Amino acid sequence: MNKFEEFGLSAELMKGVVELGFATPTPVQGKVIPMLLKGERDVVAIAQTGTGKTAAFGLPLLQLTDPKNPATQALVLCPTRELCVQIAKDLTEYGRFAPHLKILAVYGGSSIREQMHSLHRGVHIIVATPGRMRDLLNRKSANLAQVQRVVLDEADEMLNMGFQEELESILKEVPDAARTLLFSATMPRQVAVIAAKYMTDPEEIVIGPRNAGAPNVTHECYTVHARDRYHALKRIIDCLPVFYGIIFCRTRLETQEVATLLMGDGYSSDALHGDMTQDQRDRVMNNFRKRNVKILVATDVAARGLDVDDLTHVINYDLPGDPDVYTHRSGRTGRAGKTGISIVLVHMREDHKLRIIERIMNKKFEHKKVPTAKQVCEAKLVSMLEKIKGYDNTEMAKLGLYLPKIYEILGDMPQDELIKRFVLNEFSSFLDYYKDAPDLNVNVGHGHPGDRSDRRHDRGDDRRDGHDRGRQHEGHRDQPRGTREVYVGPMCKLRINVGKLNGLTVPALISLINRATHGPMIKLGRIRLMEQFSVFEIAAGNEQKLMQNLGKVNFKDRQLKCVPEADSRGADSRGPAGAGAQVIAPQQAAPRDAAAPHPHPHHEKREQHAKHEQHVKPEHHVKQENHGPKEHFKKKKPFYAQVHTKD
Repeated sequence: MNKFEEFGLSAELMKGVVELGFATPTPVQGKVIPMLLKGERDVVAIAQTGTGKTAAFGLPLLQLTDPKNPATQALVLCPTRELCVQIAKDLTEYGRFAPHLKILAVYGGSSIREQMHSLHRGVHIIVATPGRMRDLLNRKSANLAQVQRVVLDEADEMLNMGFQEELESILKEVPDAARTLLFSATMPRQVAVIAAKYMTDPEEIVIGPRNAGAPNVTHECYTVHARDRYHALKRIIDCLPVFYGIIFCRTRLETQEVATLLMGDGYSSDALHGDMTQDQRDRVMNNFRKRNVKILVATDVAARGLDVDDLTHVINYDLPGDPDVYTHRSGRTGRAGKTGISIVLVHMREDHKLRIIERIMNKKFEHKKVPTAKQVCEAKLVSMLEKIKGYDNTEMAKLGLYLPKIYEILGDMPQDELIKRFVLNEFSSFLDYYKDAPDLNVNVGHGHPGDRSDRRHDRGDDRRDGHDRGRQHEGHRDQPRGTREVYVGPMCKLRINVGKLNGLTVPALISLINRATHGPMIKLGRIRLMEQFSVFEIAAGNEQKLMQNLGKVNFKDRQLKCVPEADSRGADSRGPAGAGAQVIAPQQAAPRDAAAPHPHPHHEKREQHAKHEQHVKPEHHVKQENHGPKEHFKKKKPFYAQVHTKD
């Protein structure tokens, strides 16, 4: 069918559809809506994320629900809180002119008592996550005895997340006569088992090839060493004129680390993962939808249910463990008829995973080279100049009041020199960062055995440097190890007013210190993160300037305040530092934000130092002399580093 009017929807629903701007049904809507409205059989629909599945089952559910019957008549199950909230919101929007229909979102992380009270007052349609729904059934707070239709949305993802037991427990509470509607982007064996067990002679609708990716998405691949993944990520983003997208990571820890590094380097980014509270997740998603945040770093689970149609890119920082998950990831872009790009960062030992994904989606990856430093600088320069060129007379009129002073100072300067100076003013720090930056590409031809030394190198990177990816300054990526040295001198203990509850991590704290420091590297001592504050040691003599600079910085909307930390005797903790251990390679932040202080080249890789402390067993630390009061540092032995750079 070509128009929604042909479906026979009620006047109230049609008014809502028109208000939302729906004109022509998508392929999945054109097939599913008539089948649900007129048929009696169960339905299995295989379609990609972003193809309009919510409206495909939502409009028929609203049409077939009797508002005069207060009992629950429809149940929608989905894998995550975000998707649950989004579906309930969409159904409410579709039925905005049918006010007698009551829709309730039921999910963990919100008050179960309020949900119980709402269910007690009567709800026509429940949209729920499996865990919270089973909890309410166990409490006898939900009654599914009159449910006529059950929708399993993102069924493959629910099973991947381990909800099979919950699903089976819930479906046993539903009458046998109820219709079951299963929607999934892929059809793995587990989903087929559920369909066979709880569905009767279902009609199958497949939009596009089974398990295939979205048709409007281009798939690109960059092969790098594991240790260079973060630097490659930044170069790719820097070369793009527009980036509004999601970076997918496999673990919550890596998600937070990548987001923290990007924020520290001046990118408009934030993290979304399962360790965040619902309020934190809502805040991040609101900022992302409003484009206050342009880069969202997320886990697969947390990203389920993101309803953002204008994403330009999806980047796979790591390939997913399950090849089918790639289909879900890439489906986040190229939605609503728009085009999108899905990028993967891989090392050479992942070639076989690429081939599996290509076979599943019946498409080939376009293998591309990581941009060189020169290409990145040219791309950023062109972007900046195009922005300057695009200012219209209205924008330039804002300078009218100050033009006399501008001409007084710059009027006698030659045009070519004036242009150079203005460009250099905006671009100097960027050029400094990429000066002498190495080529990050791996010398291997795809589809061939490749260079064995590169493969051995990559295996070594994967084992040795897996915990410090992205921590190195590009210009010193291959720096050899130095020798251990002893730093003996007074230390000063400082306290900063942010801690774990504010999302502070050791790498994030070190990044803040790096950006607040000018000149040679400040030697760091022991660090301890508390819930609401943190304590760290630096070489004495640098504390006043550091406290002053940190006081000018915000961390996640909180103004920083750094003060001396008094020991048990009421004085600053000072004492001789012990022997330290080397750092493998240096780190410097990308100068993305002109307002932030430009880090000095000698600010070496303190992040490696911090990560190393987390991974090295206590007995591997160099024995230290007593170093002042230990009441704040009972669990950590001191670890100091003197970094050597190339001449």
